Amino acid sequence: MSENFLRALRCARCGEQYDAGVEQHLCQACQGPLLAEYAMSAIGAAVTPKDLLTREQSLWRYQEFLPLREPERRVSLGESWTPLLEVPRLADHLGLPGLLIKDEGLLPTGSFKARGAAVGVSMARELGASVLALPTAGNAGGAWAAYGARAGLTVYVVTPADAPRINLVETRAAGARASVVRGLISDAGAIVNRAVSRHGWYDAGTLREPYRIEGKKTMGLEVAEQLQWSLPDAVIYPCGGGVGVIGMWRAFHQLLELGWVRGTLPKMIIVQAAGCAPLVRAFQAREEASAFWEGASTVAAGLRVPKALGDFLVLRAVRETSGSAVAVEDDAIRAAILDSGRTEGLLLSPEGAATIAAIPALLAMGALKPADRVVAFNTGAGIKYPEVLSADLPVLDPGDNL
Repeated sequence: MSENFLRALRCARCGEQYDAGVEQHLCQACQGPLLAEYAMSAIGAAVTPKDLLTREQSLWRYQEFLPLREPERRVSLGESWTPLLEVPRLADHLGLPGLLIKDEGLLPTGSFKARGAAVGVSMARELGASVLALPTAGNAGGAWAAYGARAGLTVYVVTPADAPRINLVETRAAGARASVVRGLISDAGAIVNRAVSRHGWYDAGTLREPYRIEGKKTMGLEVAEQLQWSLPDAVIYPCGGGVGVIGMWRAFHQLLELGWVRGTLPKMIIVQAAGCAPLVRAFQAREEASAFWEGASTVAAGLRVPKALGDFLVLRAVRETSGSAVAVEDDAIRAAILDSGRTEGLLLSPEGAATIAAIPALLAMGALKPADRVVAFNTGAGIKYPEVLSADLPVLDPGDNL
């Protein structure tokens, strides 16, 4: 058994501390999300960046930064490093030469949700859970269903009826007890919350357990290592529930504390869809938390989150790092998918394309400078969203010429 450096769980809102050795969910005092606390000095004494060179290129190479007490019993589907790609033609088109794209679509189940599911399911099993339940706008359902099946656990998933069809198919194919609701992810969440309370199931909803965020934290660790233990000037991230932003923000803090990287935190820039932008609205109004967004609608299913449990943490991360928050129209998202495909051969998810669509506005408002080194996240495989773009092609007869 490897040494474990997880020491406690602490409420992100009120600071109440909880035992990390037993199943925990929201803070009993204020219903805030719990975050994992580690013995950082002990991690620094146990491992160095050089030690990682001989380890597998996967999120599990960062085991000292992860909560598992028995990492050899982790639940894995072969989640590897994801590429950090130079995109010179797209970058030149956008006027941002230092643009890099982190392509999470190559992970198992086709999205960054595999990171959270790998660590979250591993911890749920380690803590003795047998039945998991979660609401999802799409990709999380497929990921938690797949990793739950891998772990031999029962998974209940509730999804909005207008979620991408492939997500419904993969969730069911992985054996999850899946249902759709005529409504938004907030309506799916209410159904799951009632079921968790009634049956005592393990609540795997976004930030309703402490460990999904630890898996997503590895995106930040991976970016820093791929940049030779340096930090970019800015990170652009498509934001629904915001766990990826919070996780990377925490990862960058931990690396600075250990001295593995130096300098200042990257500007954390969040992008939402104009049809569902509660965090952007709150940021612009200088509010500490967001208000529920009525009538949420966008082609980017992962951004259709009208109210995030961790909204106050996302906004804190953006403001602490002198970041920004912008919303983009669905037409701009579709155009960015085509621009990325034509210039670089990348088929981005609508959520990932939103980060590209936001760059002209970010440059114009001064949130980005042309000389900045910027990492934009493509959070999922574009091939999972065939309904977003038309595939109508010219029809030729056999004797026609091009």
